[in-house]
Amino acid sequence: VELRVGLANAVKERRCRRSLTQAELARLLGSSQSRVAKMEAADPSVSIDLMVRSLLRMGASRKEVASYIAAAGRKRAA
Repeated sequence: VELRVGLANAVKERRCRRSLTQAELARLLGSSQSRVAKMEAADPSVSIDLMVRSLLRMGASRKEVASYIAAAGRKRAA
């Protein structure tokens, strides 16, 4: 659960920093605005893979994605 929420927050934060709307991000991903909204809400119907691919498509490095995943793991261990 923490991983999904952490990645969802990262997707929303990166989208906002890039000044993209949900619809614009959806076009970039070849998806729908409602899918992006579900992604940002950490909906269980959205795969972790899609969240990771979205971050990478928005310019996150593999290292940044790994840090989001590690941060979620630290929260789980606490």
